[in-house]
Amino acid sequence: MSKTKKREPWIKSRHRFVRNLAYLILKPVISLKYHARIERFDNKDHRPYLIISNHQTAFDQFFIGMIFSGAVYYVASEDLFSMGWISKLLKWAVAPIPIKKQATDVRAVLTIERIAKDGGTIAIFPEGNRTFSGKTSYINPAIAGLIQHVGLPVALVKIEGGYGVQPRWSDKVRKGRMHAGVTKVIEPQEYAEMSREELYKTIEEELYVDEGRPDGSFKSPVKAEYLERTAYVCPFCGLSEFESSGNFIECKRCHRKIEYLEDKSLRGAGFDFPFGFYGEWYDYQESFVNRLNPLDYIDKPMYTDLSSLSQVILYKNKILLRKDASVSLYGNRIVIDELGSNPLTLGFDDIHAISVLGKNKLNIYYGKTLYQLKSGKRFNAVKYLNIFYRYKNIKKGDANGKFLGL
Repeated sequence: MSKTKKREPWIKSRHRFVRNLAYLILKPVISLKYHARIERFDNKDHRPYLIISNHQTAFDQFFIGMIFSGAVYYVASEDLFSMGWISKLLKWAVAPIPIKKQATDVRAVLTIERIAKDGGTIAIFPEGNRTFSGKTSYINPAIAGLIQHVGLPVALVKIEGGYGVQPRWSDKVRKGRMHAGVTKVIEPQEYAEMSREELYKTIEEELYVDEGRPDGSFKSPVKAEYLERTAYVCPFCGLSEFESSGNFIECKRCHRKIEYLEDKSLRGAGFDFPFGFYGEWYDYQESFVNRLNPLDYIDKPMYTDLSSLSQVILYKNKILLRKDASVSLYGNRIVIDELGSNPLTLGFDDIHAISVLGKNKLNIYYGKTLYQLKSGKRFNAVKYLNIFYRYKNIKKGDANGKFLGL
């Protein structure tokens, strides 16, 4: 008779050791580089928690690691697990939980449930993305059902000031101040009496942050650098392209320049710019796209970029397919090397999801294949995401749908 193979435990004693070592190393970094005030959470009963947090910077997981003592198991994008030996090292050291972006991932839910049953603390950023605008992004309502299914006490963490210190679209950390801490704990018996809609609304309200206001000084000599990674609609020109330098970003069509100031506000160089903060500009950009008919842009590319094209072998590695590929964005498709001898057409009807990773990588889930576009520092991946979701909204009969992927 064959013996049933015993399941290997997810939680390992080394994870706590790695966490404690990281705490000693990163505490001065968080203090000196990010000027972050971290409120430690007093877990008197040493209970496991389901940590739910907003997402502002690339360092957020370390802020959470400073708030909570003991190992925390983070839900992380699958891209983190497709980096060869680096992914293997991370899996050994901290055992993050892989999840597919923009898709329902049963495997991730089962892993979360498994860790919870074994007494582990889990952290989730339910936006699934860092904010590009300074406002808390869309949160999938499924988070409420997951909370009620897992059954752990919930610790809601709010991170503030992170957008000012390290905007997602920037490579530089600015000199400013930020704060992170637990704002609310919801016990299982509390949310058991709440409907999913009530629980979801509570999460939305507790995690909401809008940094489109002058709430501090964030100093840098390159405050506007790489804002073109997310901005592509000019209030004077419509669809456009931008280029930043230092504290200014310029529309390449009308050549108007906008200055990004220390308090995060925007100012036109010699003209009245209609938006006080980038969050307002970002909202205008989304409303502009939501008025477009993508089918008006199927004969001529809306945008053309140069990028590498890779195939992602999930949870293993990436295979470079084309190094310097021409990428054309139409209203209903993305075409790789359109004028070459071997063009690749990715029709939106055959793409089931697109996601932006990091600052400007683009994942395209095409049938059973996952492609990734990775270009230069000024590449704007957001426009591909937005146009794709605008097309999908119209296609499914929801022309008034507002969600554009972020």
